[in-house]
Amino acid sequence: MALRASVIVLLVAIALPVTAQQHEAPNGLFLVARRELMDPNFRQTVVLVTQARDGSTVGVILNRPTRLDLATLLRDRTAARHYRDAVFFGGPVMPQVLVSLFHAEQTPQAPAFHVLKGLYLSMHPENLRPLLQERGSRYRLYAGFSGWAPNQLQGEMERNGWHVLPAEVETVFRPNTEGLWQELVQRAERRPVLWKQVRWQSGSLK
Repeated sequence: MALRASVIVLLVAIALPVTAQQHEAPNGLFLVARRELMDPNFRQTVVLVTQARDGSTVGVILNRPTRLDLATLLRDRTAARHYRDAVFFGGPVMPQVLVSLFHAEQTPQAPAFHVLKGLYLSMHPENLRPLLQERGSRYRLYAGFSGWAPNQLQGEMERNGWHVLPAEVETVFRPNTEGLWQELVQRAERRPVLWKQVRWQSGSLK
């Protein structure tokens, strides 16, 4: 499903200059897998996604914690010595790449996607390093990510693969993600949203 977009999304994520500013409009949504979606990569998942300039979509799965040891994903294994939280499975694209989703008061110096107010998604090690060093930072780490080429996600929407909901920071950093999919799929079923109602650049739904 998402593997065809891997090269495109990776280049966008790493090569784009940092243009995100705190005053930018939110650019993130939740994709909630429909009950009938059987793809093992995304079955019963909630994915936080943001749209890149070229129309491709990139994001991470919020409710797939793993037992991966962070040290195995870092060149400098000592950097992981204080990390005690789970590393989540972000998606099937580049699973050996470490992705950080973090809150920051200031715009990051290294490349990052601006997702919601104060919330950024990045694969750049220069954004990860201070997160691991500073106690009390609000962030979550993912192995791999999810990606769709321009118009690819729209095709999946037209085949009824996903529900769409507004993204919320508190849900992103929810301590226990068990039951998250069930909760959001029920919310989405109570108030269905059509794909054409999505307004990416405002991060909201009509």
